[in-house]
Amino acid sequence: MDREILKSGLIEYGYELSENEEDSFETFSRLLVEWNEKMNLTAVTEAKEISIKHFLDSIVPVFSFDIKENSKIIDVGTGAGFPGVPIKIIRPDLDFTFLDSLNKRINFLKEVSSNLNFEKSEFVHMRAEDAGKDKKFRGKYDYAVSRAVAPLKVLSEYCIPLLKIGGTFAAFKAFDIEEELNDAKSMIGNLGGKIKDIKEVKIPHSDIVRKIVLIEKIKETQKEFPRKANKIK
Repeated sequence: MDREILKSGLIEYGYELSENEEDSFETFSRLLVEWNEKMNLTAVTEAKEISIKHFLDSIVPVFSFDIKENSKIIDVGTGAGFPGVPIKIIRPDLDFTFLDSLNKRINFLKEVSSNLNFEKSEFVHMRAEDAGKDKKFRGKYDYAVSRAVAPLKVLSEYCIPLLKIGGTFAAFKAFDIEEELNDAKSMIGNLGGKIKDIKEVKIPHSDIVRKIVLIEKIKETQKEFPRKANKIK
């Protein structure tokens, strides 16, 4: 990673990186590049790009809305740990679940966690639609985050069932999302959710404008949701 890009970018967010946090990002970056040589984790491997497209982008939720201390949060379809690991480095108080359908990614994240001495973290190899039906995960979280590439209508069905009533789903989106929002609104309502806000943040050192769609869960999700993956898609 590029330390100066990361540090100056975080200063633009109003946050000064500690030496320990900086070292954690460096370690994560090193492990990401090393493991990426033997398994496909990311197409972004250049130092500057890692700092911008993975780290500064992933931590946008921390600076765009209030995430209460010691909350339970789940990263759905975390992949190589985005946005969850960068958020966890900045907010170690959060009780994090990293959920992914590929076990090799979960094994990578366990290695990251071990190197970064993460506490209050669990790593779950499971499909999101199965987690949404499982009593251990359904309705248990204050926040769900997802940077997965999928339409909001699909992501909402994966994420909203995991939230407590009053919980918030933060979906990472970009560009013009008006059509996607309109397409998702009725399903969000069916799932017990309501679009609360859309935060727009320019990612430092780039021309990327990140949009975070905030969806509040206002009532219980009906038992039929989430459906099987083929139905959702």
